[in-house]
Amino acid sequence: QVRLVESGGGLVQPGGSLRLSCTASGSIFSLYDMGWHRQAPGQQRELVAGITSGGTITYGDSVKGRFTISRDNAKKMVTLQMNNLKPEDTAVYYCNQRLRGSSTGFWGQGTQVTVSS
Repeated sequence: QVRLVESGGGLVQPGGSLRLSCTASGSIFSLYDMGWHRQAPGQQRELVAGITSGGTITYGDSVKGRFTISRDNAKKMVTLQMNNLKPEDTAVYYCNQRLRGSSTGFWGQGTQVTVSS
């Protein structure tokens, strides 16, 4: 029933910007914690940014000051604004939806972000 659809990935030069969006369906969106995670080849998936149902925001250390997460409950959408992108930001970015206390969450299909000159 739950579906997360991501958009906004692509190829960008170092120092450039991208905006990722994730739209949810099949859930009461406002009740869920939302997050963006990324995974580079050969590496573990890591948290990029998260925003709880109450609006509390968490960023990974590597993206603080460069990325901004926000949510629009009316649109059932979470957005990740990425500025001053670096080659090490290259990864597949996944949208996640989780009800606090649940052992599992829901994931989007992932969108590729490539930062290269």
